[in-house]
Amino acid sequence: MPFDSEEKRSDFNKWAEEMSYEEEKEIKIQEKLQLKEQKKAERLAKKKNKGNDSSEKEMNEDEKEETTVSLEKEDASNNVSNDASESDSENIDNEKDSDFDESILISEKEKVERKPEEVNIVKELFSLVIYIGVVILICYLIITFVGQRTTVNGHSMENTLQDGDNLWIDKFTYHFKDPKRFDIIVFPYQDEDVYYIKRIIGLPGETVQIAPDGSILIDGKILAESYGKEVIFDSGTASEPRTLGEDEYFVLGDNRNDSRDSRWADVGNIDKDNIVGRAVFRLTPFKNMGKLD
Repeated sequence: MPFDSEEKRSDFNKWAEEMSYEEEKEIKIQEKLQLKEQKKAERLAKKKNKGNDSSEKEMNEDEKEETTVSLEKEDASNNVSNDASESDSENIDNEKDSDFDESILISEKEKVERKPEEVNIVKELFSLVIYIGVVILICYLIITFVGQRTTVNGHSMENTLQDGDNLWIDKFTYHFKDPKRFDIIVFPYQDEDVYYIKRIIGLPGETVQIAPDGSILIDGKILAESYGKEVIFDSGTASEPRTLGEDEYFVLGDNRNDSRDSRWADVGNIDKDNIVGRAVFRLTPFKNMGKLD
């Protein structure tokens, strides 16, 4: 491009010099910005390793080298925002970690709490089974060796016992002592599932006979007793003297004329081993509750 004059050429040189100065200035500014960004990255790396104190010192040194106040403020604000965001993220992470830890602790606590509960349930079930077993064993021992409840069926023991009376049978006493005269005993009839309840009249070794007038003779002497409801009309096999063997007992019902007892061959004398027990107490009806004589 041709120039008209030297004056115009000098103006162009000035403009070129000014443009080169501006470009150089812009390059320096870019270099400073790059340097600043580099230092900022180094500062963030050092901040993680050295902590907050060293980072603050480096920031102060960098602030002295900054060319303008506006850039310093922007950098500071950016750093503060970055730090705040980092601290917020760290807090969020910490909160998540704490929540996770708490959930782990809660689950572990629940496991620890569940185990004793499960153990307690097993112990309670085991204790219940043992308790039921002990109760059953005690009931068995009581029924077998101590006593049991029975119900009168019939009228052979009137007026002492009535049909439907509930009685308690003592099965324990005869293991230690012999039955006595006038005891009310329970025994099976001909080994069947039928039991009779009668009163002992004759004891082992005695001779028993029922006279034609209905009197009961023991070894030839009249037995003084008041249990019979009526005078005996039928002596049965006891019309002749009968001597009882060892451990044998002669029994009669209190309702003498309506009773199947030792006067008849199908019942006969009662061996001690066949005696189930002694009727000692009337349970019901409640109006007649009490000890039996």
